[in-house]
Amino acid sequence: MSQDRIAWAVDVVAPQASEQLLEIGCGHGVAVTKVCERLVDGAILAIDRSAAMIAAAERRNAEYVAGGRANLQVANLHALDPGHRRFDKAFAIRVGVFTRSDPTREFAALLRLLKPEGRLFLFHDEPSTGADEVAARLEGAVLRHRWNLEARLTHVFDGGELACVIARPPS
Repeated sequence: MSQDRIAWAVDVVAPQASEQLLEIGCGHGVAVTKVCERLVDGAILAIDRSAAMIAAAERRNAEYVAGGRANLQVANLHALDPGHRRFDKAFAIRVGVFTRSDPTREFAALLRLLKPEGRLFLFHDEPSTGADEVAARLEGAVLRHRWNLEARLTHVFDGGELACVIARPPS
C-alpha cells in the first residue's frame, strides 16, 4: 500500500498526543511510524499475524519501541489479551476479514478492547472495486454487528481509491 494512502488513513484517525491506539494488521509498520510521530505520552499496540511483518515493523520503529511509544506483537485480534489496557481508537488498513469474511470474532474482541467511547476506523481498498462499493461492504459489517456508524469516507489517489468507515461500539 502506498505511503500516501497510509498518511491519509493516519490523518483520518488523528492520533492525539496522549491516546492509546491499536493497529490491527500493521504489516511493515509504516502507520506505526506516522502515529508515533504524533504521540507524546500515548502509545500504540500494533499487531499482525505474521512474525516476519512484526520483525520488519520493529526494525522500522526501533526508536519508538525503545522509547515505549510502540509495542508490536504477533497476534490475532480475536485472541489478543493486553491485560487491563483499553484503547481510545483502533484501526485496520486493508484487513480482509472486515470485507470478505465473517468478522464476528473481531467485532467481539474490539468491543472488549475499546473504551466505551472508543472509535474504530476500518480502511480498505481493492484495485478492481470502487471505494463506494468497498465502503458499503464495510458499513454492512459494522451495522450487522450493531455498531454505531459515525462516518463513511472515500479518498481517491493516483491509481486507486480508499474507503473508510468510522464506528463506535454498541451502547
